[in-house]
Amino acid sequence: MSTSFLRLATAAVVVSVSVGRLAAQDVSNGYQRTTTMIAMRDGVRLHTVIWRPVDQTGPLPIILERTPYDAEGQCRTVIDGAGTLAQARYLFVCQDLRGKYGSEGTFSMIRPTRNPADAKAIDETTDAWDAIEWLAKNVPNSNGRVGMRGISYGGWTTMMALLDPHPALKAASPQASPDDMFQGDDFFHNGAFRLSYGFEYVAAVDGQRFTPFDFDRLDTYEWFLRLGGLANVDARYFHRAKPAWTDFTSHHTFDEYWKARKVIRHVTKVTVPTLTVAGWWDQEDFYGPMTIYEKMESLDTKGLNYLVVGPWNHGGWARGDGAKLGPISFGAETSVFFRDSVEARWFAHWLKDEGRLDLPEALTFRPGSNAWQRHAAWPPKAGVSRRQLYFHPNGKLAWTKPTGAGVESFVSDPARPVPYRARPIVPLYGGSPVSTWPIWQVDDQRHAHLRPDVLTFETDPLADDVTLSGKIVANLFASTTGTDADWIVKLIDVYPEDHPADIRLGGYQLMVVGDVFRGRFLKSYERPAPLVPGRVVPYRIGLHSADYTFKKGHKIMVQVQSTWFPLIDRNPQTFVPNIFEAKDAAYRVATHRVHRSAAYPSHLDVSVAER
Repeated sequence: MSTSFLRLATAAVVVSVSVGRLAAQDVSNGYQRTTTMIAMRDGVRLHTVIWRPVDQTGPLPIILERTPYDAEGQCRTVIDGAGTLAQARYLFVCQDLRGKYGSEGTFSMIRPTRNPADAKAIDETTDAWDAIEWLAKNVPNSNGRVGMRGISYGGWTTMMALLDPHPALKAASPQASPDDMFQGDDFFHNGAFRLSYGFEYVAAVDGQRFTPFDFDRLDTYEWFLRLGGLANVDARYFHRAKPAWTDFTSHHTFDEYWKARKVIRHVTKVTVPTLTVAGWWDQEDFYGPMTIYEKMESLDTKGLNYLVVGPWNHGGWARGDGAKLGPISFGAETSVFFRDSVEARWFAHWLKDEGRLDLPEALTFRPGSNAWQRHAAWPPKAGVSRRQLYFHPNGKLAWTKPTGAGVESFVSDPARPVPYRARPIVPLYGGSPVSTWPIWQVDDQRHAHLRPDVLTFETDPLADDVTLSGKIVANLFASTTGTDADWIVKLIDVYPEDHPADIRLGGYQLMVVGDVFRGRFLKSYERPAPLVPGRVVPYRIGLHSADYTFKKGHKIMVQVQSTWFPLIDRNPQTFVPNIFEAKDAAYRVATHRVHRSAAYPSHLDVSVAER
């Protein structure tokens, strides 16, 4: 993605098409399938799958998804799922990105936007334009209107189309789209590398087809620990055959490589009705959709920008009923509600002129209270107040500011990192048993509680419900004996031991929000610098946002730690220019201190809903 964006040429794009002949297997659930190869402006042809209702009698709009995950399977999911969209009858089109599955060309992970000075350059925005140009003019019995939707990478390709939308694009729903792969989405969070996900994703996706990595043991915690320094990845496994991994190791700061791929840097207008979708427990892309929505809202002058957030993991709104996530129940089929009453009505309104759009600016589901909330703005501006939860002696968490002096310390050993979930930590993709990666964020956090390298602060049992609605920020005053350090902060709902509704949840510690910050980036993501041993410095760590009710009798807990393995790679705790090249000798034990005094009052800054 370049630093500026020019409108694509309005001249018609010359394309070629070869439509596959219908066969028995080309009919499913009342739809029939054809395929085509659509040529882009540079001549590269992209494999495109088109499904139309067998009983179609009049013009229908098109719903397009552009994906690196197999267009054939993507469309089958929609058609065979017999969901509301399929029942409503559209022309469903799915397209493989360049270099993926049936498409020609070379795949580039999160391809940057083109240089506007290069008239021959292409990117995902030009490819979306060219695809829509052909579809709107050449698909038989189309009404000329196109909607785009997609989850994760498909949400990102939808956003790319919105950077310079084709006139036929009349509605879009980017769902769980990443914004910034270095500061908050898939591969890095605040400069800390997301090791297990980044490694497995690159191994599986950075190629023509999806090929999961074959681990030689069940517990990836042990596998990654035995791996040692990250330089061993290429030396032993990838051998520089995975361009994305090479990019990670070469671009270990927030340089132009990452800046060029930051979505909101290129969003300059809102001209297409846009429904952004996110999940509170999205294990891959929560930062992205919330950040994108905020940027688009700042540019929205016509009331076209909307947000929906539910109690889902990554893409959870598109499958199942959404009544539970792991062991946590929500008392309602939230995913069914979204698909039937939000998404289906959204596209029907904009593409078919059907129905009234009964959506607030932001629609969120509030776990704990277990009810949908309608907001005039997100984060809420009315009916909330900013308050602070402070760290106190004896592991107490309270709304009052501490007095006097106070500090808590712990020893952080990179050779014995805190696991991010109970072991064994099975692979994310493929193999057996089935991966539980999608639900790790609702894991019971008691696996970390009471470890000597995890600090814990908690309130007394709540006398009344407490609802947090809006942004949450951790403000740590901390020091270390090393020259680098990671800081992980988790906000947790502690269930009462006596929990008759589900005795398995007695004392359960549910993470509401949590994230990591890498100390070397305290002053700059572009120019990392060593920490000064022993110096107390403030860390402001964004924990994103929540709409969550801590029920009466529950407790609010905060856990602070410095390792989260192998979710996050190990920090050597000795400053090195590039952690991807760190030698084993650089990984050293350090003592970390978190201050809780009048001078250094570590706390969480939260937005509390007024009763």
